[in-house]
Amino acid sequence: MIDTSPEAGVRRAYAALARAQKSGAGVPWYMRVVNRRLGRLIAAVASQTRATPDHMTALSFLAFLGGAALLAGVEPGPAMAVAAMLLLQAGFAFDSADGQLARLRGGGSAAGEWLDHVVDSARHLLFHVAVLIGLFRFTDVADAVLLIPLAFALFSTVRFFAQILAEQLARRDPVAGPESVPRFGVWIQAPADTGLLNAVVVLWAWTTPFLWVYGVMAALNGLLLLATAVRRHRELTALSKAA
Repeated sequence: MIDTSPEAGVRRAYAALARAQKSGAGVPWYMRVVNRRLGRLIAAVASQTRATPDHMTALSFLAFLGGAALLAGVEPGPAMAVAAMLLLQAGFAFDSADGQLARLRGGGSAAGEWLDHVVDSARHLLFHVAVLIGLFRFTDVADAVLLIPLAFALFSTVRFFAQILAEQLARRDPVAGPESVPRFGVWIQAPADTGLLNAVVVLWAWTTPFLWVYGVMAALNGLLLLATAVRRHRELTALSKAA
């Protein structure tokens, strides 16, 4: 007899998603090892309800906004930093759940994919805006230090756009797909891993250590942006010549 309990349904949905995961090529460590599994669990539970992928996207953005609001509006402290980090990570997990729930139900829609990308682009920008506001309101750092989150916001949003646009222009051609990621790409892209960046927020109560780690990640993301621009332009050029 088939077990029709909600718990059994969750287990079956989780197993089905585990067999239908996207390629892990070039995917940063936290996103691949931790966040996809959290998103898989959320999607498996949501599959037993009337929740839709768009609901997952909305919950993702709400959790993210909660974490960002703490950074921008609350005096830094250890408990506040942990709460902000947990909200940001929850938002990231729900961001993974929307696509997985869509796959579980037979595929998503163009509107759902569009909404997911819009929310992702907003998150890439607003995280650093929240850091900038928090530093301005609650610390006495030099004005020049405030350029770090501005630069990080630029690097992050432009690189995200460059990646998404290249995928659309290539129409999922393997020349510009996951298979084109260089060897050790998982580790090279670690500074751009949203989960690792969220984890850095636990240092928010201690301004100097936070700024050192955050600043190094900003610089590395600047280098990643340059590398991405060169690689994607080369791939698309090759694709045009092959057409």
